[in-house]
Amino acid sequence: MQQTFDERNRDLLININGRLLPRDQAGVSPFDSVVQGGDAVWEGLRLYDGRIFRLAEHLTRLRHSALALAFHEIPAAETITEEIRKTLTANRMKDGVHIRLTLTRGEKITSGMDPRLNQSGPTLIVLAEYKPPVYDQTGLCLITSTYRRPAADVLDPKIHHNNLLNSILAKIQANAAGADDAIMLDSRGFVAETNATHLFLVEEDKVITPRAVACPEGITRSVVLEMCQHLDIDAIQRDISLAELVRGDELFCTGTMGELVPVITVDGRPIGNGQPGPIGVRLCTEFGQRTRMEGTVVAE
Repeated sequence: MQQTFDERNRDLLININGRLLPRDQAGVSPFDSVVQGGDAVWEGLRLYDGRIFRLAEHLTRLRHSALALAFHEIPAAETITEEIRKTLTANRMKDGVHIRLTLTRGEKITSGMDPRLNQSGPTLIVLAEYKPPVYDQTGLCLITSTYRRPAADVLDPKIHHNNLLNSILAKIQANAAGADDAIMLDSRGFVAETNATHLFLVEEDKVITPRAVACPEGITRSVVLEMCQHLDIDAIQRDISLAELVRGDELFCTGTMGELVPVITVDGRPIGNGQPGPIGVRLCTEFGQRTRMEGTVVAE
């Protein structure tokens, strides 16, 4: 599904290191590490009726990613939360909002990859947009990409970094094939995730998801595993081959941007009966109930 421009976002104020700037004036220095080498970490957050769902978990993952990249300075969670509040207040936002949170290593004194050139502290960007879940609940059509997710010995997926080129290349393949997104395998040939979401297979009433070996430890992914336990649904984390994936009874993907959404075809082959399945629908309903009830209040 291709996203479109929302007129409500025309006059956005974007927060860069505490300064609120109109979207057509906001920007970072060409010496910033995110420009120089994608040297940054990020999180996607969703605002539901003034509350951000699983904010603490997202900020913990942001911090862990920055630590893995040896950032010299990392803002405290309380500091970041306050900047989020300030941004939402300035934009008068309370619901139906997606927040892209980016923390870069900051500006360099001269161009180059050496982190010792970063001597002025990190850059924090808070971009809040009106954005509903980006996928259609009628179901997604996926293709399998030729691009692979790297293992930890190449680029550890537990670092939620801004170097997204292999995801973009996979998305280009999906676009060219007329599909919604692309499945990416790991270096061993097992399913990792899509270019943008985690995957869950349903087989004989069991929910199965790939191990977090070549995919990040997703926040929504963890919520799905919690919900399975709460609803007495067997949930298993193990390697999944592409052959297993396409013969499954149901398939759905998860992520903050799109929530939970069914997959109805893979490489032109229908999954199950080619319709959203009962377990996926049940988990989607439970997820909706949780997002309506839980979260950190950031907008009144």
